[in-house]
Amino acid sequence: MTIESSAPPLIFGGAQTPRAALPVLPPLALYIHIPWCVRKCPYCDFNSHTASPVLPEEEYVDALLADLDLDLHAVYGRELSSIFFGGGTPSLFSAEALGRLLKGVEQRIRFASDIEITLEANPGTFEQEKFVAYRALGINRLSIGIQSFQQEKLKALGRIHNGDEAVRAAGMARQAGFDNFNLDLMHGLPDQSLDDALSDLRQAIALKPTHLSWYQLTLEPNTVFWNQPPTLPEDDMLWDIQEAGQALLAEHGYAQYEVSAYAQPGRPARHNLNYWSFGDFIGIGAGAHGKLSHPDGRIIRTWKTRLPKDYLNPAKRFQAGEKTLTNDEMPFEFLMNALRLTAGVESRLYPERTGMPLESLAQGRREAEQSGLLQVEPSRLAATERGQLFLNDLLQNFLT
Repeated sequence: MTIESSAPPLIFGGAQTPRAALPVLPPLALYIHIPWCVRKCPYCDFNSHTASPVLPEEEYVDALLADLDLDLHAVYGRELSSIFFGGGTPSLFSAEALGRLLKGVEQRIRFASDIEITLEANPGTFEQEKFVAYRALGINRLSIGIQSFQQEKLKALGRIHNGDEAVRAAGMARQAGFDNFNLDLMHGLPDQSLDDALSDLRQAIALKPTHLSWYQLTLEPNTVFWNQPPTLPEDDMLWDIQEAGQALLAEHGYAQYEVSAYAQPGRPARHNLNYWSFGDFIGIGAGAHGKLSHPDGRIIRTWKTRLPKDYLNPAKRFQAGEKTLTNDEMPFEFLMNALRLTAGVESRLYPERTGMPLESLAQGRREAEQSGLLQVEPSRLAATERGQLFLNDLLQNFLT
């Protein structure tokens, strides 16, 4: 593919405004994709693949470190503020494999003294000793995929755990020394009532996670549910669930800081906050995406070879492609993440993170404010409550 060496200038009133150099680079994170699951869920459109009886742990860790080596030139001298093991089900990997990987990463990139290291895990794919070993490696945050505590809902979602295992998972995490963990929970499930949804939410809150990801099931292309759609609640029911659930979370001290993210005070996910505020991240692993800023103002998105067998094939390249963002793409690229945050971001972050003048947003900003989708607040870029509900409509104002 053709990679642009420099972006064309923006035109404002006949004057050319080149993208400025970035005096300060944003925080840097690392995303590590482990693509295997025990079984592929019918709603899942992530790059996940059914695991064989024996996982190629050693070969995959070698490949991840070799992949990282190819990105090091772009992050020389920087430090990692967070690491996120996503999947798939990363907790299928042994502590020994993850330990070798983390050691290799730290030998290549300096860790911040307060680095956040998150591992995704599913009930039924681990035991207490495994959690203790993960915590000893320096992994200090877990994200546990519960989705529901009700057996009929779990069966409909194709999950391999039951409600009791989901409850035990949170206790095991706490006993292993994790004082910071997230529970993933879905609503809008097949044939779900308001009482069903709130029952799940109350059970999750009772487990006292520091963070809850509570999001609506959507039918995505290239999934079993897309081709064989289940019966989902009507829109009125979905709205009732959303309103009642948000009130319940707020009542128990979980503040909504993103469309589907709720946290106790001081406990938002640092890795995700960095992503939503247009921070930088290296992506390694099959199908992983990355985004890196350069001092000269270039911002480059990368994506890696998707299939595990190709990623592990020495004859194939780790990187499948890259794209340098152009000036006219920058407003949408920045705002499609920043406006997911309920408080938005300070306006100054746009020129700091993109090298673009704030005036480049002026027309779209006016239109979005007039339609009641964007707050009229010069010092911040933030959606209104209506804008949060109709985020796609809001972002259309910034497409060129």
